[in-house]
Amino acid sequence: MTLFKIFLSAFLIDNVVLMRFIALCPFIGMSTDEDKSIGMGMAVTFVTVLATCVTWPIYKFILEPLGLVFLQLLVFILVIASLVQLLEFYLKKTSPMLYNSMGIYFALITTNCAILAVTLDAISNGYNFVESVVYAAGVALGFLLSLLLLAGIRRRIKTSPIPAFLKGTPILFVSAALLSIAFMGFGGLVK
Repeated sequence: MTLFKIFLSAFLIDNVVLMRFIALCPFIGMSTDEDKSIGMGMAVTFVTVLATCVTWPIYKFILEPLGLVFLQLLVFILVIASLVQLLEFYLKKTSPMLYNSMGIYFALITTNCAILAVTLDAISNGYNFVESVVYAAGVALGFLLSLLLLAGIRRRIKTSPIPAFLKGTPILFVSAALLSIAFMGFGGLVK
């Protein structure tokens, strides 16, 4: 599979949020406006790509040769948690406003199952290092795209006449479901 196909598949066709339904908590929580969505999406992109760059060699050059594959999940979680802590320190110093706007959702990057899923998928799909990084970038940017799309929909919902029984969370989930159905249309792009 070419790098473009790997990226396109991760970005649109197998979108981590809209097609695989992973990372729904930050998807719903951080899509209240475009600025928060971009901040969260960029933080997740940074951590996802960096985590893949670190976990792939650990798996291929340490865990697999030593027969310690059973430690994969534990090691990957520790790597992701460490990277999120580094990012947290960096954002706290350089962009306190973004750090404060993320609130509890920043800590959720550590437990964001999408990041762990990417690192595990890169191994299980048999990707080499470059393919793994491209895959990670595609998934993370697909997450960012999902956040931005829902943020735009939410902005539109605020000014639209919504029946009382659908206001709030119900219309949000209906909108997310319709967005997910729309993404099913990308299924035939890559074979």
